[in-house]
Amino acid sequence: MDTIGIGIISFAHGHANGYCDTIRKMDDARLVAAWDDNEERGRAAAERFGMEFDTSLDALLSRPDIHAVIVTNETNRHADAVEAAAAAGKQILCQKPMATTLEDCDRIIAAVENAGVKFQMAFQMRCDPLNQQIKQWVENGDIGRVGAIRRRHCINFLFNPDLPSGPYAWHIDPVANVGMFFDDAVHAADFLYWIMGRPESVTAEIDNVLTNVAPDDTGVAIYRFKGGAFGVLFNASVTLAGENTTEVYGDQGVIIQNWDDGVSTPFAPKGANPLKLYRKGNPAEWEEFPMEAPGSHGHRIAAVPRPFIEMLKNGGEPTMTARDGKVSVEMCLAAYQSAREGRRITLSPGD
Repeated sequence: MDTIGIGIISFAHGHANGYCDTIRKMDDARLVAAWDDNEERGRAAAERFGMEFDTSLDALLSRPDIHAVIVTNETNRHADAVEAAAAAGKQILCQKPMATTLEDCDRIIAAVENAGVKFQMAFQMRCDPLNQQIKQWVENGDIGRVGAIRRRHCINFLFNPDLPSGPYAWHIDPVANVGMFFDDAVHAADFLYWIMGRPESVTAEIDNVLTNVAPDDTGVAIYRFKGGAFGVLFNASVTLAGENTTEVYGDQGVIIQNWDDGVSTPFAPKGANPLKLYRKGNPAEWEEFPMEAPGSHGHRIAAVPRPFIEMLKNGGEPTMTARDGKVSVEMCLAAYQSAREGRRITLSPGD
């Protein structure tokens, strides 16, 4: 089809606004209509983006001019929305985390696979040219065998004094969203899985250390991968500033990435190179590459819809499937279990 008609299921998640900002500038996709159980919020957003507002989800999903939907309601409601959209034959882009339980992940997987619809997870790290370069170097063997990889992904979300009474308070509701580590560390968990494959175990500490606004504000998880490599995930929702984002250490080289999350992009020096590579046997210097740090965290969020639209236009396969989405959920839930029980948790070997 020449133009993909898009429907929005809820503006509960703020990323819906970034996706709509991007799509309304496209020539091959069109924002058609939205539904939101919060009618005031939904109508205001629909008007802002030039969309119609439907008063029921059934009405939205029955529209023939909507070919695909973006699911951006509360995390614990994703499974219901995806099941309804899949049953209506709509293609689906789903906000992260995919669900709050593994049972709901399995509901989503069954729904999209049984209906035969396209489903893609909205993980902006996979849309990031810097992260894509890191993956290419690792897969090409440029740094040899990887022994350790560390990813820091932080925000300052919990320092917002208006959060508990604001429109995004559901993020700190343990029923709607488990906890802030779950909500945000899922990005870094998916990154580790994308680069290294499915981890075999995890040991973690997750707690409130600077605030008592949410179920937790800081977490550190150490994953072990096949062959023994370490994956260190650091996530905090109480970080004011940052710089170093990713380190990958191999027996033939090292990759360093800076200024690539929400608390570091504002501090990137003008013209600074965010990505560098050291290769064993080279002179004692880093190789730098003509790549730019993102102008803001929002730049990467805005990059999410384009691959989804391209997949639908070209009949390709999703790059971030429902089965991929379940892995990052399991990685985070296992980290919580480790923190609660004070022991290493073995993850499932997968399907």
